[in-house]
Amino acid sequence: MLMPHSARAKALAILGTGSDVGKSMVTSGLCRILHRAGIRVAPFKAQNMSLNSYVTPEGGEIGRAQALQAEACGIPPHVDMNPILLKPESDSRSQVIVQGRVFATREAKAYFAHTRDAELMRAVRESYDRLASQYEVIVIEGAGSAAEVNLRDRDLVNWPVVTMADAGVVLVGDIDRGGVFAQIIGTLDLITREERDRVCGIVINKFRGDATLFADGVRFLTERTGIPVLGVLPFLRDLALDQEDSLDVDIRRQIAFQPDRINLAVLLLPHMSNFTDFNTLAEEPDVALRYAATPDEATGADVILLPGSKSTLMDLAYLRAKGFEPLLHAHVDGGGELVGICGGYQMLGRHIADPERVESGGSGEGFGLLQVTTVLMRDKITEQIEASALHLGSTALPVRGYLIHVGRTHRHAHRPCFELQRAEPSPDGPGDATGREDAWFDGAVSDDGLVWGTYIHGLFDEPLCRRAWLNRVRTRKGLPAVDVICSQRVSHQRLGALDRWADHVEQHLDLAVIWALLRQGGAV
Repeated sequence: MLMPHSARAKALAILGTGSDVGKSMVTSGLCRILHRAGIRVAPFKAQNMSLNSYVTPEGGEIGRAQALQAEACGIPPHVDMNPILLKPESDSRSQVIVQGRVFATREAKAYFAHTRDAELMRAVRESYDRLASQYEVIVIEGAGSAAEVNLRDRDLVNWPVVTMADAGVVLVGDIDRGGVFAQIIGTLDLITREERDRVCGIVINKFRGDATLFADGVRFLTERTGIPVLGVLPFLRDLALDQEDSLDVDIRRQIAFQPDRINLAVLLLPHMSNFTDFNTLAEEPDVALRYAATPDEATGADVILLPGSKSTLMDLAYLRAKGFEPLLHAHVDGGGELVGICGGYQMLGRHIADPERVESGGSGEGFGLLQVTTVLMRDKITEQIEASALHLGSTALPVRGYLIHVGRTHRHAHRPCFELQRAEPSPDGPGDATGREDAWFDGAVSDDGLVWGTYIHGLFDEPLCRRAWLNRVRTRKGLPAVDVICSQRVSHQRLGALDRWADHVEQHLDLAVIWALLRQGGAV
């Protein structure tokens, strides 16, 4: 068991009754509220499991949610905010990232048998203590349920961290999925008396409708548990924030294509990574973006996008088995645009090899739509980059993004998509798609410009580049160009979304209990 630390930071832990109840968002909202109050605050999640990751300025890999929470705190993201990140490669195996770097690849049974290993425990403690020595308040996010009784002896993300940080706890339940009374009361019944005594408040999240109709429910929970219900958070629509869970993906499968919009189909992969690459595109008013699980769902798209993958060869085989290959070739032959990002870029090429079993091992033929070949290697590239787009018009457009990949891709033909800047010598020589020199090149684009791929995540977040590309699609479709101001407005709205969410949390939760808890520690 991790013992309490001696640092001065006061800690508040946001635990949940289950997965996807809104812990990440509640944590983000409270981080933003504390930051706006002038408190030096940082987020912390000891262990996260997600294929949506982010690269810190130092080149470390963390969960996307912790990057968002750092933004809410007004500070750069750092690996100490998420010292352990699990990236699933199959149903039973994950890549383990420790303090931003690849640590191992483990089967689930083997990993959980060793979660209390000294090295993992030390990483959690070291990261937390560094944050606790620099900030006044740490807002801790738990994982899954606060009452995972079968994982009690292997837990290093919920109650052991609460104890280490001597944190008060807010318990979040999700009323949208039903059974919120059983969620809350059952969770409190299954934890120990000492743990229950740390719970200072309950939050009911994702309420739809008239919240006054739940007043009797609030009274019941307060009387039954003896713990105050801090409030009922209504479901907030059109919140332009990157979230880790796949709820938005499921909703967007229902989006209808429209003749006066740019219709985008993102192919759903079993091991899809970084689907947040497409969130900004989805918010453009002239875009209809649909996630497609079948060829029929992608039919009629102006552009088909292949996202990143944590198991590229397995997902390539999946797309073939589902019948996507004929659709992709017919789409390109008919003048449609096809874009691949990271693993999707690799799939568009001629061949992918995994001789060192970095992912699933073996090799396979790609879709053959780009004249490139890829070899997966154990050395993982993770870094933030700045680049110029070379394929979207006569003027090079600025792009910011990040790289997270293990592939080395060689262009046998075609011109590159981007010129990248990074002041580090290349181990692979000039012109390599993933080498690192003062200037190097990324991606490949077909001669007609309609098939292209890149390793850059987040490239569509840059409004100038995004709008130039969308206008190119609009022109090809016979639609007039849209002023870049439209895309700049979308990006500006995303910047204001954290404050909109924090305002929502402040409006609907009684935070007096939390302020009192923090005052006891001298943090406020």
